[in-house]
Amino acid sequence: MTTPGRPPAPFASEGGGANLADILERVLDKGIVIAGDIRINLLDIELLTIKLRLVVASVERAQEMGIDWWRHDPALSSHARRDALASENEELRRRLAELEERTA
Repeated sequence: MTTPGRPPAPFASEGGGANLADILERVLDKGIVIAGDIRINLLDIELLTIKLRLVVASVERAQEMGIDWWRHDPALSSHARRDALASENEELRRRLAELEERTA
């Protein structure tokens, strides 16, 4: 039973054990990778293969590992959206100039 102001028994840090916050801090600091493959075969014919890779780490640790896809994904980054729009505008300007040259 839990009482106000006291964590539930599984997360209590009695006897010097690590609590959930300590464990989470260590995982985010060091990073953890979980990998697995799922294969569906029928009569020795591979029908489907799914490769799962999960990385749990802090943003700083992920960047140290070379993972920074959120910086370049327009759905997640306003900077990436601006870059995508700028490149699209440049492409449209180039195509417009090309069409104007053909008609002139």
